[in-house]
Amino acid sequence: MLIINELKIEGYKKVIEAIDHETNLHSYIAIHDSTLGPALGGTRMYPYANQKDALQDVLRLAKGMTYKSAVAEDGLGGGKSVILGDPHKDKTEQLLLSFADAINTLNGEYIAAEDVGTSPEDMMILRKKTPYVVALPTEKSSGDPSHFTAWGIFRGLQAVSQKIWHQRSLTHRKILIQGLGHVGSKLAYLLFWEGADLIFCDTDEQQLHTLALRYGARTVSPKDVYSTSCDIFSPCALGGILNENTIPQFVCKGVAGSANNQLERPEDGLLLMARGILYAPDYIVNSGGIINVAVEFEPNGYDPKVSRDRVGHLYDRLLKIFNISEKEKKPPSQVADEIAEYNLQHMIGKRTKPIRFS
Repeated sequence: MLIINELKIEGYKKVIEAIDHETNLHSYIAIHDSTLGPALGGTRMYPYANQKDALQDVLRLAKGMTYKSAVAEDGLGGGKSVILGDPHKDKTEQLLLSFADAINTLNGEYIAAEDVGTSPEDMMILRKKTPYVVALPTEKSSGDPSHFTAWGIFRGLQAVSQKIWHQRSLTHRKILIQGLGHVGSKLAYLLFWEGADLIFCDTDEQQLHTLALRYGARTVSPKDVYSTSCDIFSPCALGGILNENTIPQFVCKGVAGSANNQLERPEDGLLLMARGILYAPDYIVNSGGIINVAVEFEPNGYDPKVSRDRVGHLYDRLLKIFNISEKEKKPPSQVADEIAEYNLQHMIGKRTKPIRFS
């Protein structure tokens, strides 16, 4: 028996809690805003310490998706979902099918995709019971979006390099990647062939060792990661790592990575700016995945070349933000927020034709 509880959260269009005791499902789906189109965001499965942490995470992530899509002008709104549990121990087909039923109660207001703790194969299980899912491993869908997210981060790193050193090339730049998961590992591949000097940090010792050997990278422990000297720090794990405790430790010129909600507080953007560290706003630089998925809704269907080129334009978008930041003496994070809010207010990029689900 699926139980749906609607939660009234100020500033959010709709938030539901979905529980199914028979399948051990406990999840939250948050729709922050659908001004520009239906809300799309990944489904995260994570062993949260408690329900409060899970709800706080889904709310922050959903709002971030609103801003991400608003700046990308992809005709989508902002939403997110989380499932409480360890994906390695607690994820079952029955649980995912029950979650699909929860998605269906929203009648297309929320569209799911993979995220931390879920995979394209999990999305295929959801697809058995709901049409409101994307990034499937099929010929007509886009599959694993992490390749495009990594390409966007790479272009973001190039923009940071161009702004700081007046050259796009990352050859011989010391780049520290924190987190070697789906995106971080693919970013490492791109940077290796670019000729960057790589430094890796990951809690998975086997993954760390394997990729360090493959790419000739130096490794650092999690306790030393923020104080390790590098040119650009690339956070590709979980968020909240840029704060009043870590920022004073940084020995770098720029920050650009795939992690969501990297700033613990909005004020932390000012701390980075005061230290002379150029910050590429997370929901701009990591928007390659959502840009890629949105191409699935094009009239002619999905085309990876279209996705590649659209994600590549993140370079120009970030340089524009950096230049406004410099001119107006505002942190890049604030400039990005103002662009997102302007686009929402003026309905720039609003979807004009409904998405057809089958």
